[in-house]
Amino acid sequence: MQLAIFDLDNTLIGGDSDHAWGEFLVTRECVDGERFRSENDRFYRDYQSGDLDIFAYLTFALEPLAQLSRGQLQNLQREFMREVIGDIWLPHAETLIQRHRDAGHHIMIITATNRFVVEPIASRLGVDTLLATEPEEVNGQFTGRVAGQPCFQEGKVVRLQQWLDQHPRYAQGEKWFYSDSINDLPLLQQVEHPVAVDPDAQLRDAALTRGWQVISLRGDHEDFASALKL
Repeated sequence: MQLAIFDLDNTLIGGDSDHAWGEFLVTRECVDGERFRSENDRFYRDYQSGDLDIFAYLTFALEPLAQLSRGQLQNLQREFMREVIGDIWLPHAETLIQRHRDAGHHIMIITATNRFVVEPIASRLGVDTLLATEPEEVNGQFTGRVAGQPCFQEGKVVRLQQWLDQHPRYAQGEKWFYSDSINDLPLLQQVEHPVAVDPDAQLRDAALTRGWQVISLRGDHEDFASALKL
């Protein structure tokens, strides 16, 4: 059985849902605007450079989930999908996913962003499996802490292997992995078909050095066609 794995942010959507969620909370006055925006931007710069302290970031990013009621969060989640994610939706991403689905591949998103933010996006894309950073819950309430291994950098390799241990029929099959970020280099190096999608400068250099495919899912780029040759 073959497995098509996709990063989410800046790969299947034209932006970073994690950073955008923080900005959205600021605009809705759910957090201390000036402080939160400054920290959100700082952590995002660290992520882009490949220097993010994931545990420090999650302490910051998961705090609002613990401070707001489940009802408030659900309302915000619906508005976020409609007002923010809708504007960065990439039709080419849906087409690429469908080509893998038509080929009989199992479709997986693996993302460092927490499940609360990304689950509605993954649902809209119709993927088979979502591996995301898991916010801890106790009695239906978020605690502000992370549960288990964050799905970030080498953590993606760990989380994927844990999933493969539970689904051994996929372990020996060919695997594709699509990502934009140098943070995903550990997993890209593990699969048979690594693909850099609208990559950051560091990943573009790494992909070109290794002879990996580089594609774009934005606009009408001609190189999108190459992504469809599975």
